Amino acid sequence: MVLRRICVFAPLIVLLLSGPALLSGCGTSGTNFVVKDDPWRSPEERACLASGVVRQSAFVRARSALGGPSVCGAETPFEMLAADSGRVMLEPSASLRCPMIPQIDSWVKNVVEPAARYYFRQELAGLKILASYSCRPMNSVDGAQISEHAYANALDVGGFKLANGDTISVLRDWNGSEREQAFLRRVHQGSCEYFTTVLSPNYNRLHADHFHLDLARHGRDGLMRICK
Repeated sequence: MVLRRICVFAPLIVLLLSGPALLSGCGTSGTNFVVKDDPWRSPEERACLASGVVRQSAFVRARSALGGPSVCGAETPFEMLAADSGRVMLEPSASLRCPMIPQIDSWVKNVVEPAARYYFRQELAGLKILASYSCRPMNSVDGAQISEHAYANALDVGGFKLANGDTISVLRDWNGSEREQAFLRRVHQGSCEYFTTVLSPNYNRLHADHFHLDLARHGRDGLMRICK
């Protein structure tokens, strides 16, 4: 595996080759992150597109390619405005790679909506989105490994809006009432069935206000899952 340290400056892009170890920072300005060669990304995206599992609609729209700087971006991304055929709005909409779309849709239909009905006797109306595509290092920490957000392969969800207007907030309600805690923990647990990386407030303080969901490949065979 080859790791590269990328320093992104506006408008200059500088690529410095390094060994497996991270070198010192690129300076006080710009974005500095470590990337590795992931040959699975492009074939996975093309296979998803060819399968027809994602179809354009009023709630899922093709958008222009997300390109750069560096390896950031997606070849054929989509803007997802809602899940479950428009029943659950994404607020705001999210820019995502093809493989993320069906996973989010299935997660909403099979995990979040049933949990909302069970614990609150309400339909789910929306997801509060804190982040989707963003060309940056993990946790926005200078010098860290590149984030899955940089590939439009991740979604940060900060809250869940019910049909009656109430919102269940990850930040406020993770340690809230018994019912709110139970709902959020059910959603967290169910997320691990649909995404390969799930990070919650249990992970660290940087995730105190959201669930991070992505489809990164982990381990030598790419089949390992991270659920924290």
